[in-house]
Amino acid sequence: MSSTFGNKIQISVFGESHGNGIGVVIDGLPAGEAIDMDDVLAQMARRAPGRDKTATPRRESDLPKILSGMLGNTLTGAPLCAVIENANTRSQDYGDLLTKPRPGHSDYTAFVKYKAANDIRGGGHFSGRLTAPLVFAGAVCRQLLEKKGIKIAAHISSIGGVKDDPFDPVYIDDALIERLNRSPFALISESREAEMRAEVEAARLESDSVGGVIECAVTGLPAGLGEPMFDGVEGVIAKAVFGVPAVKGVEFGAGFALSEMRGSQANDPFRFEGGKVVTETNNCGGILGGITDGMPLIFRAAIKPTPSIARQQKTVDLQTGENTVLEVKGRHDPCIVPRAVPVIEAAAALALINLMEGGL
Repeated sequence: MSSTFGNKIQISVFGESHGNGIGVVIDGLPAGEAIDMDDVLAQMARRAPGRDKTATPRRESDLPKILSGMLGNTLTGAPLCAVIENANTRSQDYGDLLTKPRPGHSDYTAFVKYKAANDIRGGGHFSGRLTAPLVFAGAVCRQLLEKKGIKIAAHISSIGGVKDDPFDPVYIDDALIERLNRSPFALISESREAEMRAEVEAARLESDSVGGVIECAVTGLPAGLGEPMFDGVEGVIAKAVFGVPAVKGVEFGAGFALSEMRGSQANDPFRFEGGKVVTETNNCGGILGGITDGMPLIFRAAIKPTPSIARQQKTVDLQTGENTVLEVKGRHDPCIVPRAVPVIEAAAALALINLMEGGL
């Protein structure tokens, strides 16, 4: 079971949703860099459960315990290891899922691959709970990127059929980035919040769930990062983002809308501005040939509805070989999109720090 990402800065996520704890080891971090732990905790609080009506009522403090790699608030150069205790578990809610897999979950595929030895409680290692150490790692890495002038922010692009305004693809203000980075319900147009919450509540009242889209932007990237073909920026980011449970699609720039354009519409014209090459539009999302062009890097991630819903669903009994029905118990998010925003930012940070040339 591999949960490792990166080559320059490598992270390895460990633990299960209802085990004693979860955590991450980060190898390759530079020695002597100060880390603002208050900022790390602020990012983790945006992801933490039990703090909003759109989220699961399971409450976890998500306070990381640093075991190695940091002295005071300074990186030592040794592998940075952080563990997060699981305190609020109800494993009895998952008793029959080993033989009756939940539709939309990894229960069946993990049953087959790991010969029924996988920890099914709360989804085990496949749980969204494992995004907590991912956010910790991303929060550390994004501070190192910020020292290079690289800033990351994401917002809820849509929940169900309710849409937020998109990022300006050419210019993104630092003040907007700062506001989104501190928001538990990150929106560019904050007036859309009530309508989005109503969409989530409607699904919850019907014992259902709803998904959405998260849009992420990165500013301050120099031109020239990335490689053609298999080590292109899109591929590296997509690999990190697809490591986030519930992500089912990623698009860059205008994405699939480019397929409906002509070349004259899709191409981004170049011009000099202040001695620097810029593009007048940014349909390419800041990437050409797998390499950054210096414009804002913009991508979107599609988040599927939470598969654990209180409705009765069709499944199979793997023990008896019969068709049956299942009613999922436990505490689940009617919509994970708001909590997934800092997770997508973290995945972007982990990808970008591994694309940096010449070290940090």
